[in-house]
Amino acid sequence: MKSLIVITGASSGFGAEMAKIFNADQHPLLLLGRNTDKIAALNLAGDVMIKHADVTDQAELRDAIAAAEAVYGPTDLLINNAGVMLLGNVWQQSPTEWQTMLDTNVMGVLNGIQLVLPQMTEREHGTIINVSSIAGFKAFQNHAAYVASKFGVHGLTETIRQEVAAKNVRIMLVAPGAAETNLLTHVTDEHALTEYESWKQTMGGITLDPKHVAETVKFMYDMPQEVNIREVDIAATRQDS
Repeated sequence: MKSLIVITGASSGFGAEMAKIFNADQHPLLLLGRNTDKIAALNLAGDVMIKHADVTDQAELRDAIAAAEAVYGPTDLLINNAGVMLLGNVWQQSPTEWQTMLDTNVMGVLNGIQLVLPQMTEREHGTIINVSSIAGFKAFQNHAAYVASKFGVHGLTETIRQEVAAKNVRIMLVAPGAAETNLLTHVTDEHALTEYESWKQTMGGITLDPKHVAETVKFMYDMPQEVNIREVDIAATRQDS
C-alpha cells in the first residue's frame, strides 16, 4: 500500500483536483472539509476516508488524522489547502472577516503542521505542502488582510523548513495566482468583487485551471525525499501582476 496523504479543503477547487490526481495514483487519502457531501460527490474509488474537519479546530483535526492513520499508517504528505479569501478595504471591512482569514489561513496551517510534524521528524521522512498564493509575496488592492495571512504562510513555511531540514522532512509551498475556484463566493464587498472581475477580464475572463496546481503539487511530492522543491509560483500566462 502506498503512503497516506491528507488534504484539507478537499471539497472543491485545488483540493478536489489534488484528491482526484492522488486517488488516480492509488494513494490512500484522508479528505477533510466542512462540506463532506461535496467531497463524497467526487466519487473517488479505493482507499478514501472522508471526515468533517474545520482546520481552526485542532482537536477535530487531530481526531480525523488519527482515525485515518489507524487504518492507513502514518501521514506521509499533508497538504494544507484549506483557505478563505474575503476581499475588502481595511477601512470598510469587518474585523470579523480579518479574523476568519487569519484563523483559517494561518492558524489552520499551523494546526495541521503541529499534528503531523513530530512523527515525520521521528521517522526522518515526510512532506508538508502549504498552499499559499502569489498574494503571499505581492500586494493587491482590496486584499490587505488576505495578503497579511498569505505573507504569514510564506514566512512560517520557510521558517519550519529550516528547522526540520536536518531531519530529512520536506516543507514545500505552492503559490497560485488567480484561479477558477470558489474562493470569491463568500466575498461581501460588491465593489471589490466588481474590481476583481474587471481585472480578470484583462486575462481574457479565464484564470488558472485548478487541475494544473494539482499536477504541480503531485510533481513536487513525487520527487525523491532528498529533493525539496521549496516553492513554486504558478499563474495563468496572461496574469501580468
